[in-house]
Amino acid sequence: MSRPEAQAPAEIYYGDSEAQKYTSNTRNQRIQAEMTNRAIELLALPPNESLFLLDIGCGSGLSGEILDELGHVWAGVDIAPSMLQVALEREVDGDLFLQDISQGFGFRPGSFDGAISISVLQWLLTSPTSHPTNSPPARLSRFFTTLYAALRNPSRAVFQFYPETDDQITLITSVARKAGFGGGIVVDYPNSKKARKVFLCLMVGSGKYASNTKGDGMEVDAQDLPRGLDGEDDDIAEKKSVVFERRRAREQGREKKGKKKVVDKAWILKKKELYRQRGKDDVPNDSKFTGRRRKPVF
Repeated sequence: MSRPEAQAPAEIYYGDSEAQKYTSNTRNQRIQAEMTNRAIELLALPPNESLFLLDIGCGSGLSGEILDELGHVWAGVDIAPSMLQVALEREVDGDLFLQDISQGFGFRPGSFDGAISISVLQWLLTSPTSHPTNSPPARLSRFFTTLYAALRNPSRAVFQFYPETDDQITLITSVARKAGFGGGIVVDYPNSKKARKVFLCLMVGSGKYASNTKGDGMEVDAQDLPRGLDGEDDDIAEKKSVVFERRRAREQGREKKGKKKVVDKAWILKKKELYRQRGKDDVPNDSKFTGRRRKPVF
């Protein structure tokens, strides 16, 4: 069976039915959680700090929920309206943007403390039309150049993706370096057919982070590329199963308690005030209509 990116553009492939099916599939949830946690580990964020992160290709917000659990604030971009609609129905806490990342970002320079992306980068290797501006190098160049500007210095961006050939890896890394990034490829479990995962770990600047990537809590230079994980397949499967079971138990407990609905005017006013304190310029003014339920439209 061919890969999703070979069948149709993302906004078409992830229609209403596929978006619901992807989000409710427990296997997808487990894999997404595993890769998101690993991407966050590779970000090497300062401990005990709430940071503003960008989730590229956020989909229905599965990765965003993990960022919430870790105490971070996040914004997500995705090209599929159906995926974002599911995210709204699930009432994720992040800000959502409908955007084609191949056209680049329009965020203010230095907006984000880091970025993650799960299973998205390979979509930029396709060409929707034969026009030169839609070639993979052109799409990647717009993407990496504007992403570099949107990240603060120092920071990192970590992408999990599925390359089909070594040439694709070479293309992606070369375009990223031309945009100003440092870093490179990190491969987890390179000798395992099932557990092997490829990450692109990009770095802005040359500052230092308190990193737990190597498990020793030492400060490492931001340009020091993390090492990939390695181990036996059985050990990998057991560890991943334990992590996912714990997460599923938390989610089930949360469902039993009932997730708080965002219909409280006081809650919305508090959220808007928080955004104003963070310097956002486009926070709507308070009015008698604040808190009124509106049907989301993309």
